Amino acid sequence: MTLHLGFLASHGGSSMRAIVAAIEAGSLDARACIAICNNGDAPALQFAREHDLPARHISARTAGSDDAADRAICAALDEAGVDWVVMSGYLRKLGPATLARYGGHILNIHPALLPKFGGRGMFGHHVHEAVLAAGEAVSGCTVHLVDEEYDHGEILARREVPVLPGDRVEDLQARVMAVEPPLFVEVLRGIAARAS
Repeated sequence: MTLHLGFLASHGGSSMRAIVAAIEAGSLDARACIAICNNGDAPALQFAREHDLPARHISARTAGSDDAADRAICAALDEAGVDWVVMSGYLRKLGPATLARYGGHILNIHPALLPKFGGRGMFGHHVHEAVLAAGEAVSGCTVHLVDEEYDHGEILARREVPVLPGDRVEDLQARVMAVEPPLFVEVLRGIAARAS
């Protein structure tokens, strides 16, 4: 079954880019339906437009409140015919309307091996700083279902990378970022295969 994907991003949308590339290459049975960003200057919006993907800027500022933004996001996903929501570096907590409508069909990737190093404020370099400070020998990324708590939903897949002696935050971040997009595509292929 062809997956109908909606993307939520705040900045570059690296996972969205990899997923769209896999769709365009014919290696993922999916259709990219819409990209929504809470940041009007997000490079992800420009990428979406360049790939003929409807692109919307929806935020509390544009909608008037967090609740209105939540309802607008949910409505935009519905109108686009989305059945799976992919969070690609989306740095806002999803609201109740979107969670209720798409619960069990919202995917996120986290730059650590959950359940460690998740929760409020744990994104980007903050995660990698925490991993290094804890002296972990292994890090990686985790694809999970999104629920009402940060980084809490059911874990679907993880990919490990080594933490090397002398690693700086930038080194570890680059190593984790290299495995995130392929893992996300792999998870979506599995979902598509099971839905067929």
